[in-house]
Amino acid sequence: MIFVSVILLLLVFDLNNQFVRNKLLFSVVLVFVIIISCARKGRPEGGPKDEDAPIMMVAKPPHETIHFDKKNIKIQFDEYIVLKDLTKQLVVSPPLKYPPIITPQGTPSKYINIKILDTLKTNTTYTFNFGNAVQDNNENNKLESFKYVFSTGNFIDSLKIKGSVANAFDKKKLKSIGVLLYRLDSTYNDSIIYKQKPNYVTSTLDSTNFEFTNLREGKYLLLALKEESKNYLFNSKSDNLGFITDTIYLPKDTLVLNPIRLFKELQPYKFKRGKEVVKGKIQFGFEGEKESMKVKLLSEVPESFKSFYEFEKEKDTLNYWHSPVEKDSLRFIVTNTNFIDTVTVRLRKKKIDSLSMSSNVSRTLHLNDTLFLESNNPIVSIDTSKFSLVDKDTLMVDFKVEKQSINKLAVLFKKTPKMNYKFDVLPKGINDLYETTNDTLAYQFKTLTIEDYGSIILDIKKATKHPVIVELLDKDKVIETKYVLSSKKIAFNLLEPKEYTVRAIIDENNNHTWDTGNFLLRKQPEQVIYFEKNFELRANWEMNEDFIIK
Repeated sequence: MIFVSVILLLLVFDLNNQFVRNKLLFSVVLVFVIIISCARKGRPEGGPKDEDAPIMMVAKPPHETIHFDKKNIKIQFDEYIVLKDLTKQLVVSPPLKYPPIITPQGTPSKYINIKILDTLKTNTTYTFNFGNAVQDNNENNKLESFKYVFSTGNFIDSLKIKGSVANAFDKKKLKSIGVLLYRLDSTYNDSIIYKQKPNYVTSTLDSTNFEFTNLREGKYLLLALKEESKNYLFNSKSDNLGFITDTIYLPKDTLVLNPIRLFKELQPYKFKRGKEVVKGKIQFGFEGEKESMKVKLLSEVPESFKSFYEFEKEKDTLNYWHSPVEKDSLRFIVTNTNFIDTVTVRLRKKKIDSLSMSSNVSRTLHLNDTLFLESNNPIVSIDTSKFSLVDKDTLMVDFKVEKQSINKLAVLFKKTPKMNYKFDVLPKGINDLYETTNDTLAYQFKTLTIEDYGSIILDIKKATKHPVIVELLDKDKVIETKYVLSSKKIAFNLLEPKEYTVRAIIDENNNHTWDTGNFLLRKQPEQVIYFEKNFELRANWEMNEDFIIK
């Protein structure tokens, strides 16, 4: 339209009046550019950035209304807002059976509309905590911890309590952990956490801290729950749980000093059926405690029949290897503490796995490491005359071979720093259960100098009566373990230059391992204490620290 006007004006003026025509054209173009610039969305160039969070202007019914009896709530803000990550951020306490309908989502608006589908409890204060979901549309400034509160009774409850949550065993980061309060009254029993929603809920959202507000005076049980279903009901098979042993008294207790420690309960023993995975190998699945689990063959087999079984690391699986037999099935009896069952496993016409070997060594064997050989099948015999170990001068090196497990061999020898080695195993040096043998194995590796390594010396000052398991970790991998009965110095030597973590486990039952907790038994997990900082170890360094364990 502007350009059409320009053309008409130019026709009116004398076409030969070049100066007038150019001046008019320049003026109109300048006006056009200014209009386009003003029409652009966003703040003017050079203007201050909007860093202010949205402000709630008015709510209907008003915030902190008493005698609340409505089904619809409308909240107005001073600018256009969007709701980000609402399903994770919104926490309604006490929890509702049916989630409220909240609109709009995904489009900017100056309003939030809430439609309540539940029948509300009488004389109860409700909190709609939006977390950090409310943000302005342009700069994403967050209205942090925005809440809308009302009461169906005569007053708004106002008591508070706060604390933090942590993993019981490791230092993995946590977020969006549900924290639950159950009122300890005449209706309470321990099974309530499995089948009834709590009286109050909150969330750690993007941190490890939590805070309850608008609570009523009384006695409470405090829990933390990392759950998959997000229904505030504890499922011991899938959820992690933490609890405070002591009763919470409000208004007396407003701060929980120690973190709620999350753990996964050990499941009751449950046997799953076995199945043949390859010829001569059966896998039995199970859940729960395995320490007393045993498998015994009931079927009649030849005298030459051999079998081995071993638990698979970090899996609920027992591997059972056996000599090949001409049978359609094998029958077993499986026992564990307070458990006995018989199982029949059908044998398919599968092939036997050929023997394959692997080693833990690539190019370097560290001075504090052992050379291991591992097979996929049980090893029944070795012929060390087929083994050889030589150094860089082709001199024979003395060694011995020890069986570490059903399918693992350790090659032990005195290592010389800064030396090249060659280790060979000729065919028929290793024989498995199925009478198959190895192909030629050849490994070349070297050792480093002592100066290439470092040491960590810890002066353990123990203020607990229980033994302590001190573990040195490279990320999540345990490198070395020391079992400490009394205060003393311990050394981790010949360590690669890298970052290490140290933790101590208070071994309350003297079983040399960490034990988890159990809610119904009111048993907390064994305490794990991490040293306050990581060790940035360099070559030829010795790092000395005091580690107080209490």
